[in-house]
Amino acid sequence: MNNLKNNDKSGENEKNFMECIEEQGSVCAKRNGISIQCISIIGQVEGHYLLPDNQKTTKYEHLIPMLYETEQNEETNALLLILNTVGGDVEAGLALAEMIASMKKPSASLVIGGGHSIGVPLAVSAKRSFIVPSATMTVHPVRITGTVLGAPQSYLYFKKMQDRITEFVTSHSGCTKERFDSLLYRTEDIATDLGTVLEGREAVDIGLIDSLGGLCDAVAYLEAQAAAE
Repeated sequence: MNNLKNNDKSGENEKNFMECIEEQGSVCAKRNGISIQCISIIGQVEGHYLLPDNQKTTKYEHLIPMLYETEQNEETNALLLILNTVGGDVEAGLALAEMIASMKKPSASLVIGGGHSIGVPLAVSAKRSFIVPSATMTVHPVRITGTVLGAPQSYLYFKKMQDRITEFVTSHSGCTKERFDSLLYRTEDIATDLGTVLEGREAVDIGLIDSLGGLCDAVAYLEAQAAAE
């Protein structure tokens, strides 16, 4: 009878585990007494407006409570953020980046594939950032779709939004404001836009990302930080 109960409990835990991965792209794994919450930001960051069903999205309203739970849960020791994103809603992405940066628990980000646009603040928001050599990051000025009024107020709005992003990125990485601004407004990298496309090693060389590395490097860093606390 006890074995039957244990089997039922094990099956329920496995079901919850799989549902968490499928619905939220999140999982919590424990090794050597250290529990790391892994959260993925994949596709496009969806903010105040719903995106088409045929686009892979990460909904910020899902991530906010997950980040809160990670910070408050006594059984969770650290956060691993894995990014492969084209960017998305600026305010939603910046809100998530601010939440991650304000966490007390050890955190690490890992850029695989791409960490573009608003993915840049998200990548630097963790206490330690990693990027694989084959990944790329696109730095470009704030853009908006839809109707834009040709008025001075519109220009000021864009400038203030860009200033917020620049201030966040440069205060949470080793990249200077002057260097970041020069990346924003380059004209020779992207055919139909301003900006710069950085490969993994380039992102590290300019101080935007802390280290070249993969999953094992990010996990090793978090385990060491959690063990030291």
